[in-house]
Amino acid sequence: MKAFVLRSYGSLRLAEIDKPLPGDDEVLVRVRATSVQPYDWHFMRGQPYIARLMGGGPGLRKPTFAVLGADVAGHVEAVGRNVTDFRPGDEVFAMPKQGGFAEYALVAAAELAPKPKNLTFEQAAAVPLAASTALLALRDQGGVQPGQRVLVNGASGGVGTFAVQLAKAFGAEVTGVCGPRNVDLVRSLGADEVVDYTKEDFTRTGRRHDLLVDIAGSRSGRACRRALTRKGTHVLVGGPGGRWLQPAGRMVATLAASLFASQRTVLTDVVRCTANKRNLMTLTELIEDGRVMPVIDRSYPFEEIPAAIAYQEEGHAAGKVVIGARLQ
Repeated sequence: MKAFVLRSYGSLRLAEIDKPLPGDDEVLVRVRATSVQPYDWHFMRGQPYIARLMGGGPGLRKPTFAVLGADVAGHVEAVGRNVTDFRPGDEVFAMPKQGGFAEYALVAAAELAPKPKNLTFEQAAAVPLAASTALLALRDQGGVQPGQRVLVNGASGGVGTFAVQLAKAFGAEVTGVCGPRNVDLVRSLGADEVVDYTKEDFTRTGRRHDLLVDIAGSRSGRACRRALTRKGTHVLVGGPGGRWLQPAGRMVATLAASLFASQRTVLTDVVRCTANKRNLMTLTELIEDGRVMPVIDRSYPFEEIPAAIAYQEEGHAAGKVVIGARLQ
């Protein structure tokens, strides 16, 4: 099969590799669409360097994963002998065991779900990692409740656009923070208030929130605590990247400082975020009900995956960057 292969850091090449065979509890998916996100270019470059020392990270001297691509949507090609929930031809979406930057991807059956009926393959490929990360940050780590005030810092990106919609679906009053060109987009997603960070610092408005989902990482932990109620929760999802420590260094410093504060600070581990079947089914229900929809910034053909990664790395995408048609 054709796949974009990472042999060494920074070098993604189109190559012919063996088509994987599903194990007993696995499903082989013929990829119709995938998506690109910061996860991919961080792994492609092996940055921040400190991540190479961590389990599940990029790998110390060479890449851990030969094929990147954390999301897939497509058709079931073959199933392992223990798999009874899926059959060839089923339309599905998931986070694959072997990456989505290929014609076929391996997925554990327990992490696979039927594709939402009202989404195209490209739309469905925008969902698994980004939406599951937002779900984890809000529901599992933020403990969001109806009527709470939630602020999403970085509301126009892949995770942020899902976080705004999910917070509204959970009954919260939502403030989104974004740049000037995305104010209308964030408002259209249901945000009750939108803060243009070029005009206003959300940490100095005097408004307090029960939950701050911090994707952009544009303010210090101390500043963010000013935007929280006395018992509020600060969920760290991401932040500006760097070659050596960031965003890991900022996250560790924020967690350490929070030990002396009344507010709670928690870290969302995006690398280990699992888009399992249960979470995907929760998202599917919200999507098919019309309460959540993926936002697509750009779509690229399969052969232009490196260009898609380069665009994602610029950090200006509003919503998701997806990969559509496969090479024939």
